[in-house]
This record gives sequence, C-alpha cells and structure tokens, in this order.
Amino acid sequence: MSEPTGKYSITMPRDIAEAARARSGPSGLSAYVAAAVARQIERDNLNELIAVAEAEHGPVPDEEIQALREQLQQVRREQTHSGADAA
Repeated sequence: MSEPTGKYSITMPRDIAEAARARSGPSGLSAYVAAAVARQIERDNLNELIAVAEAEHGPVPDEEIQALREQLQQVRREQTHSGADAA
C-alpha cells in the first residue's frame, strides 16, 4: 500500500520544471519531484548526522577521507571486473 498523498502548489524556475517534466517518464512529474525531495531530505539528515559526529569527535582528516575514497574505488573496480567475469 502506498503512502497517503496531498496536493501542493510549488513555484520553481520554468527551465527546471521543463527539464524535470522531460525526464519524469511514465511515472510523471509529481513522482519525479517527490523522489528528488526525498533524496534532498536524506542528504539534509546525513549532513545533520555528520555535524553531530564532528562536534563530538572532530572533523575527519582529509587524508583519511582520501584513503577511504581510494578503497571504495578499488572495491568498485573489483566488483565491475568480477561482474564482467560472470557474464
């Protein structure tokens, strides 16, 4: 069962609305906008969580962030490579 919905009126720049409508596909503009807003809320929540963690533990050093990015890239390369082997 889907969530209850409401009808809202929003204002946005015409070029953004037209681009969203062109990309919305069969689910329609409302679903496209709802998904975009949901992603933004997730980002806002994550940023709040990061701010709390940094207030308690201090910021993560740039070197550690870069090392983790490199690890993530390596895992993605390995997954892509193993996926190609399975095909």
